[in-house]
Amino acid sequence: MFMFTYTYMVTIVASQYNEEDCNAFGFKKSELLCSTCQELPKFNLTILSDHCLECCINDNVVTKLYPRAEFEVCQCKFGAYPQIQAFLKSDKPSKYPNLSIKYSRGTDPWIYLFNENGEKEDSLDIRKWDTDTIDEFLDTHLVKVK
Repeated sequence: MFMFTYTYMVTIVASQYNEEDCNAFGFKKSELLCSTCQELPKFNLTILSDHCLECCINDNVVTKLYPRAEFEVCQCKFGAYPQIQAFLKSDKPSKYPNLSIKYSRGTDPWIYLFNENGEKEDSLDIRKWDTDTIDEFLDTHLVKVK
């Protein structure tokens, strides 16, 4: 009974490799896309496929796009969130014509995402985000306006 339980637990734990395990197999978990693993059989490297698939990031995910976003924050909070201030004071917000900036008294930084009907669909607490994360998120999730 003990051996069965032990084997079962090991199987569950090992079903998704950690960064160190992936490095031991020669994979960088944080950068490996699953579509790359699917190419291995073309090079007669099928033996690596299982390990590769346990270490990869799914890149077949369809990203939902939003037609409009609103960035809300209080300017009095800039001292606590210098990265938020740096983003807002830079030219980065101008890259997104469908992003509005709303300064509300006492509000921590949030991004609100709106659907085609103008209804708020998602709210994101971005207090711990840096300027690059905000920029990348908006670039990924906002509809491109020409």
